[in-house]
Amino acid sequence: MTIYEPDAGTPEAPWPFTGRDGELDLVRGALTAGRPGIVVTGPAGRGKTRLITEAVRGTDHARVTGTPEARDLPLAAFAHLLPDTVSLHRAVRALSGVRLLVVDDAQLLDETSAALVHQLAVQGRTRLVVAAADGPPAPAAVSRLWTGELLPRLPLGPLSPEDTARLLAGTGLEPLTVRRLYQACRGDLRLLRDLVTALAGSGRLTSDPDTGERAWRGPLPVTPAVRERLAPALERPGPGERDALERLAFAEPVPLPVDELDLAALERLEADGLVDVDEQGAVTLAHPLHGPALRAAAGRLRARRLGRPPFAHGPALAAEQRVLTRRMERYDVRAVPTPVGEWLVAQGGPLPAGYAAVRARFARLRGELREAAAWAREGLRETGSDDRCLTELALAEQPLGEVTDPDAVHALYGRVRLGEPGRALGRLPAGSVFARHAEALARGDGAALDRAAQALSERGFLLYAAEAHAQAARVHRDPRAARLSRTRAVALARRCQGAGTPALAGLVLGELTARQREIVTLAAAGLSNREIAERLTLSVRTVGNHLYGAYARLGTGDRRALPWLVDAPERETA
Repeated sequence: MTIYEPDAGTPEAPWPFTGRDGELDLVRGALTAGRPGIVVTGPAGRGKTRLITEAVRGTDHARVTGTPEARDLPLAAFAHLLPDTVSLHRAVRALSGVRLLVVDDAQLLDETSAALVHQLAVQGRTRLVVAAADGPPAPAAVSRLWTGELLPRLPLGPLSPEDTARLLAGTGLEPLTVRRLYQACRGDLRLLRDLVTALAGSGRLTSDPDTGERAWRGPLPVTPAVRERLAPALERPGPGERDALERLAFAEPVPLPVDELDLAALERLEADGLVDVDEQGAVTLAHPLHGPALRAAAGRLRARRLGRPPFAHGPALAAEQRVLTRRMERYDVRAVPTPVGEWLVAQGGPLPAGYAAVRARFARLRGELREAAAWAREGLRETGSDDRCLTELALAEQPLGEVTDPDAVHALYGRVRLGEPGRALGRLPAGSVFARHAEALARGDGAALDRAAQALSERGFLLYAAEAHAQAARVHRDPRAARLSRTRAVALARRCQGAGTPALAGLVLGELTARQREIVTLAAAGLSNREIAERLTLSVRTVGNHLYGAYARLGTGDRRALPWLVDAPERETA
């Protein structure tokens, strides 16, 4: 097994603060006058330190950090803030003048330092922002911060797929690679960074000649961080456990029946959260990282014995395609598991064009336009000329209305999305969400458009829902209702990979600062960063920084999407 160490010459990917807007507001709100502070908890690598750093940026604060090496040394974390020898009582007095104290890795504090933090919280003169990782138990004085209700607790959830994609926008990775990284890391940002760095340094990223984006195909690089997370699976002491895990790993993406494995070993693995067993008795590995890592760690002979040829997954792939097709026929594109297709792409194997076209269409209807284009390209990789994939690629990449959807219903519905409901009235399936949208738009009924948008969102049509809310914002007479519709439209549009359509044009500009709007408008008109800098008398670096901040707010890292985010009159003025 090869262990990939970060290479000194490997450039690190940019990691801007992305997403977490609600959590950031909660932490900042806890630091206002009259508030005692907050405790942020979550698994290691979830981004607690990054969130807190962003929240306290620009404030006068002191910071302490718990470490494993100093866990047995009294007040070691506070050594830079206190005299060499000091009692707990005098330490409290010495720190009472600190208005804001950040405590990172509080679960690693020694008992005396933990007691000091607790006493500062009881005293109430110092606001505390505390980060504590889940896992090994924290000192009792730390856990009593929230169990004793001295400080509110904010459990930090995983970063969403959309925010993960925005985080990786500056790395040049193609959408299917971004999806694979998200699924492997499950919100562990430390592991995500480790994998991206290892992929860049090991030559495993290949450039797409059409887009210039980089793709990861093939096995997982076994980095130190990967090995650390693999330890619970590699170091199983019980009889038959490692064998069961490896058999499950090489069976992926198809589960194994429970009766094909050692039942006693499975029970122990299930109890420790390493395998999942569904109601039908199908067994899978619980963590998506374990399968690729176990396959990478296996010797050649064992891999040859346990491995399956790609064509062995043909029936499972066909079953996935049928499920996707039926869902689209029922106008329901809510996310469904599609592990077989994703596995084939990850391995770099040939993907049947028929499956690729269906998968591209499903992604496009969900508003995942960049993924839709990527799936279509996968289907064209072998044939180069499949009409279905070419059509899906054009529909995903071209502005609305330039390419006719081969599906009659969606072709008609395209007129509604363009603001021309009269051409579709009475011709869309009666009672469908598309017909309700057309009827509400024809009446200019903002409330009905919002209800149609909600119905579209519930069925997975996120881009269509964003457009319906945007149309509602323009017809509402009540300013408050218009603002609410606009906010909902922007929130949904951010989840659609930077998709820009006529209905969404101009909506998101309200999310930007005045300078960002000015620069984005010029960029949308086709000016380069240097041309913008010369026109506005700014440095090229400043223009780039403003654009980078605007991309994060707009939910896109694609400059080509900017024209559709700016109203046409503004583009002409620029």
